Amino acid sequence: MTGTEFDHKEKAHTRGGIPYGPLLLTLAMQTLATMAAFSAPTLAPEIARDLNVDGTLIGLFVSTVYGIGIISALLSPDFIQKYGAVRVGQFVMLGVVAMLAVAGSGDLAALALCAFVLGSGYGATAPVSTHLLIPRTDPKVLNLVFSIRQIGVPLGGVLAALLLPLVTVAFGWRLAFYVQIVPAVLLILLFQFYRRDWDSDRRSSHTLFRSEVLRPLYLLRDNPLMRRLSVASFCYAGIQLCFIGFMALHLTDETGLDLVAAGQVLALYQIAGVTSRPLWGWIADRFLAPIRLLGVLGLLMAIAAIAAGQFSEDWPILGVLLIAALAGASASGFTGIAYGAFAVYGGAYRTEATALGSSAMFAGVLILPTSFGLIVGHLDHYWAAYGILAGIAVLSGLMLLLIKLPKTEASG
Repeated sequence: MTGTEFDHKEKAHTRGGIPYGPLLLTLAMQTLATMAAFSAPTLAPEIARDLNVDGTLIGLFVSTVYGIGIISALLSPDFIQKYGAVRVGQFVMLGVVAMLAVAGSGDLAALALCAFVLGSGYGATAPVSTHLLIPRTDPKVLNLVFSIRQIGVPLGGVLAALLLPLVTVAFGWRLAFYVQIVPAVLLILLFQFYRRDWDSDRRSSHTLFRSEVLRPLYLLRDNPLMRRLSVASFCYAGIQLCFIGFMALHLTDETGLDLVAAGQVLALYQIAGVTSRPLWGWIADRFLAPIRLLGVLGLLMAIAAIAAGQFSEDWPILGVLLIAALAGASASGFTGIAYGAFAVYGGAYRTEATALGSSAMFAGVLILPTSFGLIVGHLDHYWAAYGILAGIAVLSGLMLLLIKLPKTEASG
């Protein structure tokens, strides 16, 4: 079965071509895994105070998760072939459970170990989702489905920010880790209910760590479209984290906003990223090929970056909010259609292509924000750093807009 075929056996379980069962379970997996990943940074002040350590060390938790996630993303298709996507999804959640259990009972060294444990499964979330969703999704709504699933990333971050501090104030930071174990275990059990049907394509005779383990890298080597899409995903994901990581500090430094107001602007950025994802997916399904739409979003990111670099005390708050919304809708809203594009253009190797996409995005998250911070620190202003981001976004967008697409996909 190819990456764009519709599995008619699943029609009875869908409505409008949307496989609600796999979509809801993979959305829950992404949400819970992301919430766990953001637990330590969210609770960093309390953990640092209790353990008497520098809070910035705990802030490295997410970086470690994404760094290890690059490797787990690339390796996951090999395991999915042998054991099935459901079983690998259960492994992801088992890693979440182990991370939460050890983090809640340990010290700083345990937290470092937990980051490795969580990262070893976190990279598999997108490949697992692609493997389960593509055969069961009508191609006419594929980008919408992938965009909805990808809401799990910001949703997990929002839940961590809203719920975990409340639990910490009432019961302590250790229990804030422990309470997340319950939904993770329930999801493992729920996955098991569907394993016989959804893992029927697994190949028990498949041998791990043979030539197929390098398939994502072969796609990068042999497929020009995969190369361009990977480069753009690297750049877009890095730009997304630059906006998130530096927006509040930038606004308080350059526009005179206090921390509360800057936080509200950042919240609008996040809201725009969440609400725009289904919209972009709908547009990609009906009007514009996902590769072309990704190119357009790159140009929109560039506009937002140039404008953000000009922020000053003379800017009206409405203007700041509009730019934040544009940045969120473009830099944070692209991931769903990017994963959809990797899956569709990967064809028979859709799972491996998605793994390549995840590793590219994770690498961008690790590298570009660090580079952005070094530029700002060296020059002591933001406009040059944002100008470089704009240049990267423009080049990435044009690269996707100008590539020749297969005839069957060029019309979207």
